[in-house]
Amino acid sequence: MGDEAEVSPKDRFLTVYGRKPVLEALADGGLQVDKVILADTARGPAAAEIQRAARDAGVPVQRASAHRVKVLAGNGKQDQGVLADVVAPRMRSLAAALDDRRPPARVLLLDGITTPANVGMILRTATAAGLEGVIVPRRGVAALDPMVVKASAGVAFRAPVLRCGSAREAAEMLTDAGYGLYALSASGKSTVFDVPLPQRAAFVLGGETEGVGAAVAELVTEWVSIPMPGDVESLNVSAAAAVLSFELVRRVS
Repeated sequence: MGDEAEVSPKDRFLTVYGRKPVLEALADGGLQVDKVILADTARGPAAAEIQRAARDAGVPVQRASAHRVKVLAGNGKQDQGVLADVVAPRMRSLAAALDDRRPPARVLLLDGITTPANVGMILRTATAAGLEGVIVPRRGVAALDPMVVKASAGVAFRAPVLRCGSAREAAEMLTDAGYGLYALSASGKSTVFDVPLPQRAAFVLGGETEGVGAAVAELVTEWVSIPMPGDVESLNVSAAAAVLSFELVRRVS
């Protein structure tokens, strides 16, 4: 299972695109930029500034067609003909994490969360809480792009991101690896504060409108709630993630 993690760039880098984000990444001494890819149509002062910054940082610059840059960036309107692959030292495939001699004990699984701001804030909160993994599937969840990085205040670069194809795939892998799979629901009989947890547990955070998808829901071990005695129907998913993350901190402190 671990071979894919070693060969897939998606399990090693966060790609940022656009002139300003690329220049910021090159200027940040705490980041390791693997390479810059510049469209062969990019000319003039802006392209020269990027090439100079890359040279000063010792980062190679590759030229590619404008179409290729758009494909790699995944955003044809905002890439401005340039992108950079930034090494994310704690990012790896979920398969590699589960194959580890000491797999993560507590992880979050994002399922259908499509708002970049929510993904970024969840990565920031989970990293602050010391969680060992946030599973961000490549399909069905907002791409890890500059908007996510901005929402995380840069924490996304060093967050413990675990990659896989889909939330369903992750749920199956976790179940096979002996994890209990928990999901948030207002109707959950147990709460996040009192539910007994096994040695390994994964918590599913569902999308902003649909919640946990049916494909994942059928594998859930138990539905748990966040008690809200006030007159509020639900919390934003990033706020719910914060409550959950720091409850997990409290349990081990």
